[in-house]
Amino acid sequence: MALAADTIKSTDDLILGGLTARLAQAAEASGAMLAKAVTATAAAVTQAGKLSSQALEREQHGVHGLAWAATYSQALREMADYAARMENEGRLGELEALLTQAAFGSYLAQLAGGIAMSQGEMVHPHELGLTPGDTQALLDGAPGDLITRGNSVRVRARIAELIAEREGSSTFGDTGLDETYEAMRDEMRRFSDAEVVPHAHEWHLANAYIPMEVIDKMAELGVFGLTIPEEFGGLGLGKESMCVVSEELSRGYIGVGSLGTRSEIAAELILLAGTDAQKQKWLPVLASGECIPTAVFTEPNTGSDLASLKTRAVKQGDGYAITGQKTWITHPVRADLMTLLARTNPDEKGYRGLSMFLAEKPRGADADPFPAEGITGGEIEVLGYRGMKEFDISFDGFKVPAENLLGEREGEGFKQLMATFEAARIQTAARAIGVAQNALELGLRYACERQQFGKPLYAFPRVSDKIVTMAMEIMIARQLTYAAARKKDAGKRCDLEAGMAKLLGARVAWAAADNALQIHGGNGFALEYPVSRVLCDARILSIFEGAAEIQANVIARRILEG
Repeated sequence: MALAADTIKSTDDLILGGLTARLAQAAEASGAMLAKAVTATAAAVTQAGKLSSQALEREQHGVHGLAWAATYSQALREMADYAARMENEGRLGELEALLTQAAFGSYLAQLAGGIAMSQGEMVHPHELGLTPGDTQALLDGAPGDLITRGNSVRVRARIAELIAEREGSSTFGDTGLDETYEAMRDEMRRFSDAEVVPHAHEWHLANAYIPMEVIDKMAELGVFGLTIPEEFGGLGLGKESMCVVSEELSRGYIGVGSLGTRSEIAAELILLAGTDAQKQKWLPVLASGECIPTAVFTEPNTGSDLASLKTRAVKQGDGYAITGQKTWITHPVRADLMTLLARTNPDEKGYRGLSMFLAEKPRGADADPFPAEGITGGEIEVLGYRGMKEFDISFDGFKVPAENLLGEREGEGFKQLMATFEAARIQTAARAIGVAQNALELGLRYACERQQFGKPLYAFPRVSDKIVTMAMEIMIARQLTYAAARKKDAGKRCDLEAGMAKLLGARVAWAAADNALQIHGGNGFALEYPVSRVLCDARILSIFEGAAEIQANVIARRILEG
């Protein structure tokens, strides 16, 4: 539906006059402000023409704030591009226009006044080295108009009406995807609603594995081979398809959405760095779902500091003996293949001594989790992100054939892993969107059904505003994530965009889950209500695949280094 005056019902603040032009102007203004913040921050953390690690740490609040400001600016740029595309295609309806201008109204106001890096941490313009004059451009002209009218009470009320009319929709607002991807979304949503949603909370409460029957049905749908080339039995699609699938499956249950990403990570490693023989052996069985992989990277007391890994791989005859400790290993018991990072050169204390192995193992079960010589482990009980189970693992001389050294090259492990980070962070952002969408749907349903003081909760603005904000921020995170995926599919470097998508998506998911639980009131605190699970699941998203603080640091350094 093209936007026209006769489609508007009761929104005096809908900006009809040249909306997309105003959005472009506002996005440009945010970029100009960001450029000043980059200059000011660089001056504070540069010594002798180089970034100073000590200064970066000393100024960490402002440095990380710069990453958030850059993420906001990039998100507004993607939202402006989205609106222009939708207008050109005649798809910019009333809801799309209102959500877009509300997004600008909210994020521009935060750029000018203060951005929430987390629930308890704000970064303000002066902490980015900006003066009141530097932010004035956001308060005048098109940006100022969007701040004043874009996210007004009347706008939010109208968005709330439109959302209520579309309750049960797969998304609130046109995603901007083509018919093929939307058909894919519909297929995944039907599967999720039939096979996942009715059982997810039961699996969560019992801390049970996702049934193999569900995994087999996912394999039949091609979930595990989405981006694997057709010559290896996959569908040969791009990362944008992976976003759609991960999002919809995670909307049903994040554990199910994450099963596909396990295979995505393993396949990416092998595609980028494996030998021809390794590709021929592993990619077809990963694509078919016959092989279940797990990533074995993290160690106790190292976290994101992979350069400090101590697990050793010692060459013995025609193979390697692995000895050491690993932790936070997802779904290792039922896995057939471990992508295992270990140190092959003890004299290299940093990244250069690390190598990646394609370590085979037999599947286990709760009664005998690791039926292989040289492996033991114990489960880590967790709040959420269940269905696959987390483990500590100990290796004591575990044997891996030399032919299973990835690429058959020592010392390349960290480099090989780094090459997968873009895709990993894009898929994590997609999972976050799915969790946020689930929270929105649960909150909306409860708000519409629950009666208080003679009317539905949704009739109260403080309640409907929460739903509107969820829909708006999901739209922002979705466009940022899709844009990163498209750039990846085009063969361009997108580590910055992928990092931004993951950083923002994780916060959006947590805020949505928190607000959905608040709408439920005391019932949300009861384990019987699914929203309690969604809150627990959302919390992990700003921790794994690069904690929010690490992610902000990486983004800021990339920006400051130019």
